[in-house]
Amino acid sequence: MFTYAVNISIMFPGRPLAERLAQVAAAGFRAFEFWFPHEFDMDELARRARDLGLTVALFDLDIDPAHPHGYLTSPDTEDLFFQRLEEALRLAERLGCRRLNVMAGQRHPELSWEDQFAIAVDRLRRAAPRAENAGVTLLVEALNTFDRPLAFFHRSAQGFALVEAVNSPAVRFQYDLYHMQLMEGNLINTITQHLPLIRHLQVADVPGRHEPGTGEINVPNVLRAVAEAGYSDYVSLEYLPTDPARPFDWLPPAARAAG
Repeated sequence: MFTYAVNISIMFPGRPLAERLAQVAAAGFRAFEFWFPHEFDMDELARRARDLGLTVALFDLDIDPAHPHGYLTSPDTEDLFFQRLEEALRLAERLGCRRLNVMAGQRHPELSWEDQFAIAVDRLRRAAPRAENAGVTLLVEALNTFDRPLAFFHRSAQGFALVEAVNSPAVRFQYDLYHMQLMEGNLINTITQHLPLIRHLQVADVPGRHEPGTGEINVPNVLRAVAEAGYSDYVSLEYLPTDPARPFDWLPPAARAAG
């Protein structure tokens, strides 16, 4: 059975880290994720997570203002990609985290999609042994082109093709229901037919990226189907709650510590 995690970056904007983690624990969850290390004090995050008995499920490789979407697919960011990877692997060891989103980046105006795909394959083939030695899985995510018009990966098939091309147990796909409903739908079939390639799920409804039950995705049915198919990793709640004071009302308290 899968385990729920809460994305503390999107869920509690403007709130102190201590309040975010305390609310996650008080609501009955056992795990959380966040976007970027520069958002929070990592010493405080590690200490409070340990004190509350929370697991860090995932975080993203850090970014900078010149490269806000990552370093994986751009020809001029190879050194930065491996620098950020090494930083993230060291931090993952400190936090006990076993999943990293490598941030695929954007389309390059002077390269074909195929050329950028080849760059991503090459970098991940070289990165995979480092991640595997550290006990970490590197994840690539596809994003919708309504919110991110230049997103490099914008279909699940592209991400699956990358995972298969790299051919390493340390590289898998991060499937986001919100992004993929906008781009292609067919969520249950796509996930269950590619389950060996997927290591992390994220949940938000469409439209609006709000909590399940506010839009068109039958999230409980999707999660029931993927659980029955054997999915046993994390399902992260990565949405903008319509009522910040009650962000988890859609999910029964008894289900929060597990799937």
